[in-house]
Amino acid sequence: MSNASDTDHERETRTDYNSLNTDVMQWVSGLAALIGLYLVASPFLLESTDAAVWNDTLVGTAIFLTAGYNFYRLSKDRLASVGVASLTVLLGLWALVSPWFIDMGSDALATGTTISGLVVAALAAYNAYANNKADTPERTRARA
Repeated sequence: MSNASDTDHERETRTDYNSLNTDVMQWVSGLAALIGLYLVASPFLLESTDAAVWNDTLVGTAIFLTAGYNFYRLSKDRLASVGVASLTVLLGLWALVSPWFIDMGSDALATGTTISGLVVAALAAYNAYANNKADTPERTRARA
């Protein structure tokens, strides 16, 4: 009993404790997931080629799932997975450069895909960095 109290007291008095505001990080992941949904919908709303439809649909779905997974983890007061956030960065970087490798069919779709990729990569990189530097939230249980 006193051992748990001592641990709580130590945590409160530590000056190097790096807590993370999981509510803010949850919205960062949520925004990235919504941008993934935009990537899925955009080739159907704008003029596009078959390759652009496949690219944006697959990449957007993967971004939605990976960012959504971290959103879920953060909603349960757990830290986001740095590995999953890093995968989301890579997907965002692919969306950023894909218009130079794949004919998108329209300049509007190419611009939207590029901007979406840039924003997703930046948000996911921040998410990975912040969660890598943070200490585990108090209510989080360690997983084996």
